[in-house]
Amino acid sequence: MTQTAASVVETLEAMYAAAATDDEDAFARIFTEDFYAFDLGRKFVGMELPALIKQAHAEGKKFIWTVTEPDVRLHGDLATITFVNQGAVGEVDGMMPVTWLEAAVLRFEDGRWRIAFFHSTRVPAA
Repeated sequence: MTQTAASVVETLEAMYAAAATDDEDAFARIFTEDFYAFDLGRKFVGMELPALIKQAHAEGKKFIWTVTEPDVRLHGDLATITFVNQGAVGEVDGMMPVTWLEAAVLRFEDGRWRIAFFHSTRVPAA
């Protein structure tokens, strides 16, 4: 992988693909060893956020996530990305559109971008 804005976006898209399939091995490759996230009003460390998503899937919840309007800033072996996540949340009986404002800090390690920090804020429904 190269150090381009497109490869930063691909890393976030890979995180969402891992979340959609509860792929813990993929998360381990995507997250740095010191990864943490702010989501749902709290801090998640390491694999706590993927575990929460896996639990939600087991309870019948479904999620759709997308990376739109990415703004990537490259700073050597560090990158920041802010974007709009146009997605949906629901269960088997239907999905509700949801928008989140999200940001991440990535480090280029072992020839690829890895996510060190992730933040998500849900946009209130209009």
